[in-house]
Amino acid sequence: MSIVVVGSVALDSVETPFGKVENALGGSATYFSVSASFFTKNIKLVAVVGEDFPLEHIEFLNSKGINLEGLQRVKGKTFYWSGRYGASLSGAETLTTELNVFETFSPKVPESYKDTKYVFLANINPELQIEVMRQIKNAELVVCDTMNLWIAQRRDSLMEMIKHIDVLIINDSEARQLTDEQKVDKAAWKILDYGPKRVIVKKGEHGAISVTRSSYFASPAYPLKSMIDPTGAGDTFAGGFMGYLASTGDTSEQNIRKAVVYGTVMASFNVEDFSLNRQRTLIKEDIESRFNEMRMITGF
Repeated sequence: MSIVVVGSVALDSVETPFGKVENALGGSATYFSVSASFFTKNIKLVAVVGEDFPLEHIEFLNSKGINLEGLQRVKGKTFYWSGRYGASLSGAETLTTELNVFETFSPKVPESYKDTKYVFLANINPELQIEVMRQIKNAELVVCDTMNLWIAQRRDSLMEMIKHIDVLIINDSEARQLTDEQKVDKAAWKILDYGPKRVIVKKGEHGAISVTRSSYFASPAYPLKSMIDPTGAGDTFAGGFMGYLASTGDTSEQNIRKAVVYGTVMASFNVEDFSLNRQRTLIKEDIESRFNEMRMITGF
C-alpha cells in the first residue's frame, strides 16, 4: 500500500540542554515521510517550500524513495520555526514561527496520488485537511494528527474533520483540551463519540494507548539511555505506525498493535539526535532489534 501525507516541510532551529541546530530539516510531513520510508517506498508527499529550501534536503528526501511530485516550490521563504527545550525536554518554548509560504498553502493532490488507499493528514489547519479528503475520495484508511492551536482556534472545523477519519493520533494534553476530561483513558473514549473508529493517545515517556469501542491496548515507551531532541517525535511515531501498516496491508487489531509498537520504536530513535540526523544512519536491522526488545519488555 502507498501513503499520501499532507503537512509541513520546514526549516527548524532548535536548542536543548545538549546543543543546538540552525535551519535544520523539519516539518510534520518530513518526519512522517522519512519514518514511514523505512517500511515502504510508496510515500507520496504533499507540501510547500520556498525558494530558499536547500537542494541537499531535496536530495535526502529523494534518497529515501519519497515521491515529491506533490511538493510545491514557490516564490518566498520556507516555513520556519525555532524553539528551546528546558532540562525536562517535556515541551518546547516557541521562539519564532514564520509561516512564510505555508501561510497561503493550498494542498494540491496530484492525479497520480488520488487512488491512494492510505492517507495521513499531518498537523495542519483542519480546513485544509478537509480539502484533502475531498480530493482523495476512496481512501481505505485516513489517519489524522492535530495540535492545541487548532483545538483552541479552529474547533468547529476540527470536529467536522474528525467525523470523517478512521484514526485520530493525539497527545495526552491535546486529548484533555479537546474533551475537558483530565483522565486520558476517559478522554480517548469520549473522542470516539466524535466520529473516529480508533483513537491513539501519545503519552511521551509513558508510552501510548490505542482505543476503539471494543479494544484497549497500551504500549510502554522504549527505555532510552539518552534523549537529545524530541522535535518531530509524534510525527515519527505516526510514520512508523502507518508505514508498517502500509507494508503489510493488514489493519486487523493484532497488526495495529504491532504498528503502535513500531511507531514507538521509530520515535525512540528520532529523539536520540537533532532534526532527522538519527534517521540518516538508521538501518532496518536497528529497528527490528529494538522492536524485539520491546517484545521482551512487555512479555509476561
